[in-house]
Amino acid sequence: MPDTTTTLLFNAIVIGTGATLAMDVWAILRRQWLGVPPLNYGLVGRWLAWLPRGRLCHRPIAATPPVRGENIIGWIAHYVIGILFAAILLALWGLDWARHPTLAPALIVGLGSVAAPFLVMQPAMGAGIAASRTPRPNVARMHSLATHAVFGLGLYVAGWVVSLVARPI
Repeated sequence: MPDTTTTLLFNAIVIGTGATLAMDVWAILRRQWLGVPPLNYGLVGRWLAWLPRGRLCHRPIAATPPVRGENIIGWIAHYVIGILFAAILLALWGLDWARHPTLAPALIVGLGSVAAPFLVMQPAMGAGIAASRTPRPNVARMHSLATHAVFGLGLYVAGWVVSLVARPI
C-alpha cells in the first residue's frame, strides 16, 4: 500500500497536469472564438531565467533580452505551477477530496490561483498589479479570471477522472 506522500504526489501530478491541460485547451478555444492570443510562456521562462541573475522586475518583460531555452522553461513552469496548485487543493481538503471530488474546493483553488498572476507575475513582468498598466486592464482581468475558473473546473474534472480510474487510497 503506498504511503500518503506518494499518493498525494501522484494525485497532485495527475490532477494538476489535467487541470493545466484544460487551461491550455481553453486558450486555444479562446483564440479561435474570441481572437485572444494565448499567453506567451516563453516570457514566463524569460522572467524565471533572469531571477538567478538578480532581476525580479522588468519594464516590460518583452524588452528584456531573450534567454536560451526560455520557451521550454516557461512551459515546464506552467505545468509545475498547475501541479503545485493541485497539491495545495489536496493539502487543504485532503486525499478524501481525490476520492470524492467536489466542485467548490476546486473552484476556490482555481479562482484563488489568479492571485499569482495578479500579484506576482504581472507586476514583475511590467504589467502592474492585476494588469493595471495594460491598455485594457478590466478586459485582461476578466480573461485571467475566466482562465483560472477553467483551471478550477479542470481540477474538478481531472479529480473526478482520477477517482474513477485510479481509485486513490
